[in-house]
Amino acid sequence: MVAPVRHRPGTPFAVNSKPAPLNKMYNLFLGPGGNKWLNEDVKWLAVTHKSFDHGRRGFNDRMAYLGKRIVHLHTTLAIINSPTSGIPETPTVTSQDAAERTPFTHPALAGLENLSIMKVDEILDKSRLAQLGNRYGLASVIRWKPKKADNLMGSGIESVVVEALYAIVGAVALSKGGTVAATVVREKILQPLGLVVG
Repeated sequence: MVAPVRHRPGTPFAVNSKPAPLNKMYNLFLGPGGNKWLNEDVKWLAVTHKSFDHGRRGFNDRMAYLGKRIVHLHTTLAIINSPTSGIPETPTVTSQDAAERTPFTHPALAGLENLSIMKVDEILDKSRLAQLGNRYGLASVIRWKPKKADNLMGSGIESVVVEALYAIVGAVALSKGGTVAATVVREKILQPLGLVVG
């Protein structure tokens, strides 16, 4: 229920309701024609936070959860498959130990050492992903209600932008499939963050 008179001081927060800026953001993020990848309801749902209209119109939590899992998976795969330059080589064992054992080595395991040096959480840091989302124009189209309209950082705009970024990846995965979502993650998220994707 909405009160007829605003009882808290402060300026009301204006939320985008026009499809043109939303389509422009999808074209920037997904590429030319990206605004046609999702239907209208899903496009709006992916950029809607649960604070908007008290969650009555639906929100992006479930799509964001799926998108976050996809982004983390492909980030880990990119780290494992990245070249090992800059990582000190482990000394090769030329002789066997006293029990005549040799350590197991395999080319597929060569990239595992990258995980100890490059952390997934450092690459997918909230502030880095929020800057990337702002580059795509996500902050101007997300639908949410900040705690304080005059202090968006204090109200958590970074978290809301990152959640919308994940939700768009989840929505693409649900409507276009995992292969297309993986391509979006590699080309539009990991490469701009500086991760070498092979």
